[in-house]
Amino acid sequence: MKRNFNDLMLGSIELFCLAAELSSFTEAATAASVTPAAVSRSVSRLEVRLGIRLFVRTTRQIRLTDAGRIYFDQCRQALSQLIDAERAAGGQQVKPAGLLRISMPTPYAHCRVLPLLKQFRARYPDVLIDVHVSNRNIDFVDEGYDLAIRGRAPADSNLIARKLEDAELVLVAAPSYLKRAGTPKTIDDLQKHECIQFELPSTGKHISWRFLVKGKVVDVATSGGYSCSEDYLGIVTLARDGAGIVQTYRFIVENDIKQGYLVELLPEFGGMSLPFLLIYPHARHMSLRVRVFVDFLLEQLARN
Repeated sequence: MKRNFNDLMLGSIELFCLAAELSSFTEAATAASVTPAAVSRSVSRLEVRLGIRLFVRTTRQIRLTDAGRIYFDQCRQALSQLIDAERAAGGQQVKPAGLLRISMPTPYAHCRVLPLLKQFRARYPDVLIDVHVSNRNIDFVDEGYDLAIRGRAPADSNLIARKLEDAELVLVAAPSYLKRAGTPKTIDDLQKHECIQFELPSTGKHISWRFLVKGKVVDVATSGGYSCSEDYLGIVTLARDGAGIVQTYRFIVENDIKQGYLVELLPEFGGMSLPFLLIYPHARHMSLRVRVFVDFLLEQLARN
């Protein structure tokens, strides 16, 4: 195997990654106990070697270019593997460490994953977690995420999808709304009611409601004077306040149903569920922090 990197080039890669993580040549220099000029020279050396610009520089800040982000993600993973290999060779226990970036939709974040993160970090204190809570689809390469949780499998064959659970859907309304507007007895009755809508970010369209009728899945278009976008929990807040009827995930409202704040409707047409999937890039060498988080999440959610 021929030698592709000398000590100077490896050091330049380390300083580049440090500058990218801190978004500052000066802070990277302080952390590495070198001068800002040394960091700048290292980055320039890499840019000449690669024939690309890694950073967009202004007088106030630096930020990665698209090509720089791709290079940074690969270098960060490679350096992490080198550290793990060095520790293992020295007989040290390899510990998960570094920044873990994960994107997840609002309901799953608040009701499922965020309550588990304290326990995860108690087990792996050297792993730092950056959580992106949004229903918007992210780009793993361009935005530098390690993991995402979504409701549908990706079309990209370079991504792996593992099912976390099938989340049951339930139809609910507050007692105050039912007292005012009456209780629907059939699916057709929903056309006479205030049905709270959620706008799907990927399409800009309202989500149709799904029911199980005589063993068949039926999609029903509903309407109403309330519509929410971005924050899915908004529709549940409106329902709790008596604004109308909503179809949502049981795990969000199960306590409200038990405590009488919401009433389950048309249970004879229930039983429908939608999946939540853990998605991550297909990598030949998954970093240890990603691997332990995947195992942890699958383990914890299997108990639900």
